[in-house]
Amino acid sequence: MMKTKIKIITKDKKYTPIYATIDSAGADLFAAIEESEFLEPKKIALIPCGIFLEIPKGFEVQIRPRSGLSYKNQITVLNTPGTIDSDYRGEIKVILINHSDKTFEVQPMMKIAQMIVAPVYQAEFENVKELVQTIRGEGGFGHTGTH
Repeated sequence: MMKTKIKIITKDKKYTPIYATIDSAGADLFAAIEESEFLEPKKIALIPCGIFLEIPKGFEVQIRPRSGLSYKNQITVLNTPGTIDSDYRGEIKVILINHSDKTFEVQPMMKIAQMIVAPVYQAEFENVKELVQTIRGEGGFGHTGTH
């Protein structure tokens, strides 16, 4: 497993992201709130994680949903995956959305999302008059069917 160092400032050390297992790709992020917040059905909330990162150039952090929250409670990250650029220095916050019909309680220190550290490639865009043709061509949005 590849590793890179990320400098971190935490509002409290308990908010430091953790990997649940030695082979976890995502580190868990915690709700850095003093008291529970109630997420009404079909509504969103911006939940602070109590951390500030110095992401190395050439990397990004992606914010993704936790599968258990999504499956069991229909709580997910609205802009999945959320991208945090290497030059951002503000507090990491997660946009949660409640897709269920029940109010969901976001509790202090609840694991609300996970973050993935990933390399970034920037493209050099070249204007051309035409693109190389392929068998697929412009087909998209389910053009190959569902079975």
